[in-house]
Amino acid sequence: MTQPRLFRLSRRELLLAGAAGGTALAIGLYGGFRLGRRDERRRRIVPPREQPFAPGPFVAIDTAGVVTIWLAQPDVGQGVASTLPMIVAEELGADPRRVRVVQAPADEAYGVQQIAVSYSVRRKLGELRLAGAAAREMLVGAAADAFGVPPLECRAESGFVTHPGSGRRLGFGALVRAAARRPVPESPPLKPRSEFTYLGKTLPRLDLPAKIDGTARFGLDVRVAGMAFAMLARCPTVGGRLLRFDASGARAVRGVLDVFALERSVAVVAENTHAARLGREALRVEWDRGENARWDSRSIDAALDDFLSRDGAVARREGKGAEGLQGPGRTVSAEYRLPYLAHATMEPMNCTADVRDDGCTLWAPTQGPTGLRDAAAKLLRLPADRIAVNVTHVGGAFGRRLEHDFGLEAVEVSRQARRPVQVVWTREDDLQQDWYRPCSLHRMQARLAVDGSPAAWRHRIVAPSILRRDPNFRAPVDPVAVEGARDLPYRIADLQVEYVRADLPIRVGFWRSVGHSYNAFAVECFVDEIAAAAGHDPVRLRRALLAAAPRHLGVLDRAVAGAGRAPQGAGRGRGVALHASFGSFVAMVADVTARADGTVAVDRVVSAVDCGFAVHPDGVVAQIEGGIAFGLTAAMGGRVGFSAGAATVANFHDYPLLRIDEMPRVEVHLIDGNPEELGGVGEIGVPPIAPAVCNAIHAATGRRVRTLPLARA
Repeated sequence: MTQPRLFRLSRRELLLAGAAGGTALAIGLYGGFRLGRRDERRRRIVPPREQPFAPGPFVAIDTAGVVTIWLAQPDVGQGVASTLPMIVAEELGADPRRVRVVQAPADEAYGVQQIAVSYSVRRKLGELRLAGAAAREMLVGAAADAFGVPPLECRAESGFVTHPGSGRRLGFGALVRAAARRPVPESPPLKPRSEFTYLGKTLPRLDLPAKIDGTARFGLDVRVAGMAFAMLARCPTVGGRLLRFDASGARAVRGVLDVFALERSVAVVAENTHAARLGREALRVEWDRGENARWDSRSIDAALDDFLSRDGAVARREGKGAEGLQGPGRTVSAEYRLPYLAHATMEPMNCTADVRDDGCTLWAPTQGPTGLRDAAAKLLRLPADRIAVNVTHVGGAFGRRLEHDFGLEAVEVSRQARRPVQVVWTREDDLQQDWYRPCSLHRMQARLAVDGSPAAWRHRIVAPSILRRDPNFRAPVDPVAVEGARDLPYRIADLQVEYVRADLPIRVGFWRSVGHSYNAFAVECFVDEIAAAAGHDPVRLRRALLAAAPRHLGVLDRAVAGAGRAPQGAGRGRGVALHASFGSFVAMVADVTARADGTVAVDRVVSAVDCGFAVHPDGVVAQIEGGIAFGLTAAMGGRVGFSAGAATVANFHDYPLLRIDEMPRVEVHLIDGNPEELGGVGEIGVPPIAPAVCNAIHAATGRRVRTLPLARA
């Protein structure tokens, strides 16, 4: 795939110069275009800064030496509020104790701000290193002039520029005005890895103190003068519409300020969320649920079965493809079924909007601030520069906050209420009005060679298309639906991967690890089934098939070695799975105990990770641990059912999250890789955990799990 222009900038283009009047400096990125040296162009592109030394959109230093770093990407709990500032501080030579991190608003000055596909650190690493290095070189040059020595004799470290030969030093604050008058270096030298002070090391997360003491402001914490609160009664089915409503009961609730209809909902605006909720409960609403009301869980499963028998589009073909199944030898087949899943973020959807005649301000826990801004501008028919989006702390996202529905609702309600309004979703709203992880059905077939290895492989994927909602997307294969299957790493002579698009009337969206989440399950469970059919050890079979995939093989060997001896005794078993996604490679070894009541306890998970270079190792470990908890939640009890076209789940009693006593012991082994092969880590812990556990269940009980969740297997 051709890389977008934004991500193919030269070093010169990344160092965007603009020394202005001797008091300010611009270094940064603006959509891939060079910033000119003229002050008016700098002011138009780089957001205003109070500090006299402002290296572009990302960095500023005041005369007290305090370094401010603007966080371009929203921190949704994945830790970029610590990792990205570490990158700048490393090259700048800043003291982390004197770094102040500020969440940037929606603005093209910061480049791509969307959080998706585990790309934050990968996208920003080179850019932020260059910005920090350029600022460092200017500070060093200013200090060298003051010392009367060559710049090569000086060093920037811990917020000072020092001259080791004489012992002299000057703090960044004393140098900023002189540094701002210096020319911007075209190609500042970057630190070699051997000199890293922070990168590759575990440092305390910068966002934790505020989250611990309660001062961190999440979306639900936003308070604006004169604001009201709102809850919406929404049509329970996709494509349904509002027929009529009686608001008399709602208006009688103390604290309710207004009730009015939107396109597919009724808004109750009140002085507080409690009154808004009581008012909504007092509404009498009649819906036309439309033709989609005929769908339920049983008819959805039947539709998947029907789609499975239809012709699909070929996503990958090697050798003879599916025809290779006709050769001599034993054939193995299996079908795997996975359900719709909700995101179930800890902080339910919410957004605060203040719509005025001349513009709109939003306070939103969002993964895509510029996308939300543009959508709001379109809705209000205003220029995008009249819409301000302030990104709050985010209480979990997992892909749900890539959607803009919750933000646009707030815009609509504020516009009609003519005041700032915070629209709050309940947990029931959140689970019943989600953009769900697609359901899927997989038919796996393999022909075994004489030695028991697969000589032919066919994987047919039936799943709704996420990308189909884009009117410009017309390809027969949704690449998201086949990721993790089309790029199968196992060496098999005849191979075919097919996709059948299942058009179903349920909203689907991006869920943590997206297509990898279900394709890894089908692939890795089926590899175990092949091993069992051929009488092979599943680890040895994988090793043989991965001879040409050294990074896959590396994580597999490290995880197996780290796990040690397999658990012994009746009812105990071990399973293995591995998967590559978002540029990283993960293997997991799961140990389980089958209980007498038919339930299963996951006792221990050992994981090995190759993400290239771990910029913040503890952050990588935390993401793998969180991914395991997230994936186990889905595997054990995650399922969204439907009746009369509406989701039947209501809260955590029927969409259960993993409990603390269900969390296994987790060990994560990091493979120190190549910094030039940097991979993402936010989603990679999810795909391998379910197949590893299900393979362990077979080892413990002899029972194959082909349908998730385990509670329904």
